[in-house]
Amino acid sequence: MSRENNFFCSVVIPVYNSEPILQDLVIRLQAALVENCSQFELLLVNDGSFDKSWEKIQNLSTQYHFIKGINLMRNYGQHNALLCGIREAQGDVIITMDDDLQHPPEEISKLLQKWMEGYDVVYGYPAKLPHSFWRNLFSRLTKKTLAVVMGIKSVNEISAFRAFSTDLRKAFSSYQSPNVIIDVLLSWGTRNFISVKVNENPRVIGKSNYDFFKLASQAFLILTGFSTIPLRLASWLGFIVMIFGSIVFLFVLISYFSMGSIPGFPFLASIISLFSGTQLFAIGIIGEYLARIFDRSMERPTYVIAKTTEIP
Repeated sequence: MSRENNFFCSVVIPVYNSEPILQDLVIRLQAALVENCSQFELLLVNDGSFDKSWEKIQNLSTQYHFIKGINLMRNYGQHNALLCGIREAQGDVIITMDDDLQHPPEEISKLLQKWMEGYDVVYGYPAKLPHSFWRNLFSRLTKKTLAVVMGIKSVNEISAFRAFSTDLRKAFSSYQSPNVIIDVLLSWGTRNFISVKVNENPRVIGKSNYDFFKLASQAFLILTGFSTIPLRLASWLGFIVMIFGSIVFLFVLISYFSMGSIPGFPFLASIISLFSGTQLFAIGIIGEYLARIFDRSMERPTYVIAKTTEIP
């Protein structure tokens, strides 16, 4: 079902050490939003920046009537900052993007066009990833993991550059956990996803905060925080090892009755290593789930707002 052309856009951007580029970002966003939205707002969420990003956001909010600044008490992470902005948004459609101009504001029209066609969530993915081979490979693996957990077969590419219906936040309005993956939360409210190809620019300043270890950690969080796949994997692994153990036991019996002897210490040591390794693997997976439960039992806040600037 298509949507009307007259709608209110909310753009949510987590800001982290991006003081030098914020002015240019706002200017280009304003031009793009004037062309595509009848009404719009920009929410800049300062996620514990160490530079003067918050001071810059405060200054911009006095220059531009459509900007609302939100200052978090510390660095909570990109997805936590996004969740904060999403809950504060007032528009009909929410657009999220990075603060480094890798996502060109001029490409927002492509997302909104698909959203107007009736899709609930629209991802903008680059024709060519701008990072190194290994960084792109790990990024793709993380996104594939996320797609599997979300269970959305129509989503081939997942990106931080997205547009989605504001009503979807009803599906996770009561969500309170320090571990946040926005894309999984969106999948709780809809299965109507699509991806569209957009241009993506190299970073203008700084470097990406996502290295191999952070990408691996995020993939593990996706699996153990929002899915039971690892537990099922441990169960199947235990079943396979049990079958293997039965075959080995049968082999030992046959050897004993046919040859009067059984294989020696190397054989026994290898079997013990196999079974103990499998047990430790399964215990490790269970430990990860217990850690997630422990995190939630402490009732740590998803984010804490220190200060805001209001839209006049």
